[in-house]
Amino acid sequence: MGAKTALLAYADGDVASALREAGEPAAEGTSALIAQVFPGWGMESMKGDVLGESTYPPEHLTYAASFPGVDLVCDRRLMFDRPSELPAHLLEAAAGRRVILHAMHSVSDWLAFAVWEEGCLRRSLSLSPGGGIVENIGDPFPFEMPYWAGGRPVESDPEWGEEPYALPFHPLELGNEALRALFGFLLEGRPLPEDIDPDEVPLLGFGLTDPDAPPPSPGASRARRGVKTNGAHGVLPRPRRHMA
Repeated sequence: MGAKTALLAYADGDVASALREAGEPAAEGTSALIAQVFPGWGMESMKGDVLGESTYPPEHLTYAASFPGVDLVCDRRLMFDRPSELPAHLLEAAAGRRVILHAMHSVSDWLAFAVWEEGCLRRSLSLSPGGGIVENIGDPFPFEMPYWAGGRPVESDPEWGEEPYALPFHPLELGNEALRALFGFLLEGRPLPEDIDPDEVPLLGFGLTDPDAPPPSPGASRARRGVKTNGAHGVLPRPRRHMA
């Protein structure tokens, strides 16, 4: 399992239905979306990609798309250890729509996802074998139930002297199932006939410049300009970003 995500969505209804009819993203609407998520930042158009290759962009890139019924943003700065602490301006940008945050990282087996309905947090989960359950707010969704009930344990091999896995299930397995349930596609595993093919969903690319970032030092690469670190991913202030 090597899937990684840093994905934020604003949806009028079912995300999968909207992505199935997505077509080409609206350039003007996507630029307006980026301006809402990163207010005041400089924006430069870059080469786009497809959703299946863009859920965890390189550090200096943002991928996004505005489609009828759903807006998507992929950016590492959207990876929060506690999703419930999503900055207020990101919730305000929803304007009453459903908000879905999905982040996972295969190196640390970390998963976090959250859903807001009409501005109210319905569900937030963040966990990893090293950090345990950091956040577990709201009732689990139906797709989670087999995992919490012990039906998806991580098998250890006694011959290798493996310790029992620190969680009752593998976070990335649940994370992949959450992608299917909340977005309608998988990054790993065998897709079902009704699943979206993420390689058929185009996204636009952007290079962003933080207006509060200090000037780059001499010799700094152009790709790194405007990116300041705070010990994690980011540059959006306030909540703690997940280390990756």
